[in-house]
Amino acid sequence: MLKQKLILFLILLTGFWLKAENVSANIISYKKEADGVSFSLDKGLMKIKVCRDDIIEVKYTILKSFSQSPSLVVNNNWASRVGFTVTEFDGNVVINTGALKVVVNKITEAITYTTITGKVITAEDKTENKSMLAATIAGINTYNCTTQFCSPQDEALFGLGCHPVDSLSINYKGRNQDMAIKYMTGAIPVLLSTKGYGLLWDNYSASNFYGAEANNTKFKYVSESGKQIDYYFFYGPDFDHIIDLYRTATGKAPMFPKWSFGLFQSQDRYMSQQEILKVKDNYRNNHIPVDAIVQDWYYWDPLPIGSHVMNPERYPDPKALVDELHKANLHAMISIWPVFGKGTHNFDALKSRGYLTNITWDNVVTRTFDTYYDAHNPKARDLYWEQARDSLVKCYGWDAWWVDQCEPDNGALLDERRKDTFYSGRGIDYFNTYSLEHTKGIYGGWRKDIPGKRAFFLVRQAFAGQQRNATTLWSSDISCTFASYKIQVPQGINACASGIPYWTSDIGGYHLNWKAADWSKPENRELFTRWFQFGTFCPIFRIHGKGERALFSDNWDAKTKAILLNYDKLRYRLLPYIYSLAGKVTTDNYTMMRALSFDFRNDPKVYSIADQYMFGPAFLVNPVTEQLYTGSNAAAGKITRSVYLPAATQWYDFWTGKKYEGGQTLDAASPIDIMPLYVKAGSIIPMGPDVEYATEKPGSPIELRIYPGADGIFKFYEDENDNYDYEKGAYATFTLSWDDKNHSLTISDTQGKFPGMLKTHKFNVVLVNEQQDTNLKITAQANKVVQYEGKRVNIKL
Repeated sequence: MLKQKLILFLILLTGFWLKAENVSANIISYKKEADGVSFSLDKGLMKIKVCRDDIIEVKYTILKSFSQSPSLVVNNNWASRVGFTVTEFDGNVVINTGALKVVVNKITEAITYTTITGKVITAEDKTENKSMLAATIAGINTYNCTTQFCSPQDEALFGLGCHPVDSLSINYKGRNQDMAIKYMTGAIPVLLSTKGYGLLWDNYSASNFYGAEANNTKFKYVSESGKQIDYYFFYGPDFDHIIDLYRTATGKAPMFPKWSFGLFQSQDRYMSQQEILKVKDNYRNNHIPVDAIVQDWYYWDPLPIGSHVMNPERYPDPKALVDELHKANLHAMISIWPVFGKGTHNFDALKSRGYLTNITWDNVVTRTFDTYYDAHNPKARDLYWEQARDSLVKCYGWDAWWVDQCEPDNGALLDERRKDTFYSGRGIDYFNTYSLEHTKGIYGGWRKDIPGKRAFFLVRQAFAGQQRNATTLWSSDISCTFASYKIQVPQGINACASGIPYWTSDIGGYHLNWKAADWSKPENRELFTRWFQFGTFCPIFRIHGKGERALFSDNWDAKTKAILLNYDKLRYRLLPYIYSLAGKVTTDNYTMMRALSFDFRNDPKVYSIADQYMFGPAFLVNPVTEQLYTGSNAAAGKITRSVYLPAATQWYDFWTGKKYEGGQTLDAASPIDIMPLYVKAGSIIPMGPDVEYATEKPGSPIELRIYPGADGIFKFYEDENDNYDYEKGAYATFTLSWDDKNHSLTISDTQGKFPGMLKTHKFNVVLVNEQQDTNLKITAQANKVVQYEGKRVNIKL
């Protein structure tokens, strides 16, 4: 008891609370309950729920009771009770868990979160912490809901989703962010702090984040509508654990099929069955690695949108089309929208049941106003799925679904979204959750009716919790410019820091002034080359946009083709590494595309670096986003980009094997064929053979590259590459461990099994140094060759 009093006295000295005698009491009474503590306030109620030792939910309202509507985001019902104690000390109510002290000031109701030793993690502002203010928006009477936190000068903040035309900053400390989902603006209300905590605001209305309050000493989150404040606090302190807690609360990301980590070839738009098959032939005949071809929108023309019919004059046999792609070991993705034009059976069926909204899209093709269905209505979701399933998806055998236009996009008429009424409630209160509910319906339908094929959905918007619906977020209709490309890098990093593990952009950009870029121009070839290099090290690897840009295209000169093919081959060689990371995403709630603060949170120099990130535990990726070799910059002679090597470790240049000390900034050579890549000392990278599709040559040798200088560990994951048997335990892992002092590699016993599992792996072990020819090519001479048969083995190097 004496120790606890001493800890609380030290906390009080930090100045986060007011003295009891200064103002009248705000907390009238409190009561310990099975799952937390309820507070009666002089104006309203507060509930602090202990979900886990390191997850706290806070609810606050000035109304007479809390909302009884279930959360759309948090799907964990917290069935297991957590032990905690409640004490009172010096005007504060203290909730003690196994990992935290949650200290509530009885005067101000401000909450401070500390470690069990009393170190402050973060604190609500003592004067303006939680507030609900009456407001009228779009003629609707509601309450603005605000939470405000203290923010030390040395804090950095990440997350908040993908904002594809936003500024280049990656650190939200000191800046604001629109958090209303609309065309070209995303919102995922998840924030990560370098102080070791995360926040999730469980509110679905249009919101704003303000990161520069009170001379940069506070931040606040303001939602325009709500009946209560509801947020979750996650304590890491490392970012990986915060994301683990977030997905524990909101759902795991399922495994994607292995093919989806290869190259997607897409274009706006293929116009016929014959054209798609020609693309297939050109890739396969030229031996260019690719795994998917995509049919984008308006294959239904001239029928209205939502007809779910492929024009038979241009697509005479869609089933045969998909079958031909499958025979060539290619997969097929099709774009299906949540919008319906009048004059279709699907429109009439939805309307007759009351399943349509009043939200319309100004159709840029037909200039009609077409209607969104109510994705919040479970029966409407079921009917929507059945219509698409029976007209397109299951009957033709499509492998993936492009979920376009799901903001919903109704242009500048955002008040119409606010004033509409969804099945769940007022549009103003569910402004941001359309894509979450829409993908919930199609994922549930896919799992029920296509049980042997893993779902893959490419989605234009995402909200918190959407990772559980097998979605990949893409950054929408970005432009074909270096400025737009440069923006994508921090947006991808922050999308993944928001708990969504899979993100991608249209390599090359979608449009140039709404037309196709002229890829024969040198400046555009430079742009595409640099973007393709970046795309190689994104979770999902996609070419898309207006105009022909396939890797076999005559738009590319011989030099450009060679560079693109090299990076394509590198992506495929890295599939054992990437697929193992995907396994870790699902089993361990891992993040593949990693803000530098995931791995180097204690190095302040990384906090505001917007154009570098880790790809898994090994690769420091440094996209070249500056135009160096064409245009006005060509004459300047600049051929490098600045690269900061994070401190406390050593780094290897992937292309040369040269080793560098961390904590320094390099002018890294950046010829057009090189994107600077560095590998962290202690890394173990499994690299596969040269292949033309993801599942080719399953028994071929795997090159294990070891980068000495530190101990290292890597968990290798494998399964059947498709289906959901892994959820029943049908997968296998083994751990690769490098002991740097003894120069030995240990491969553990294999854990698990699955049908078709290889009995033997051949590993060519390569110890990387500057003399080794180690880049994207298969290393000619391994240091050791190991036949691994699933039993522990130790290799001395």
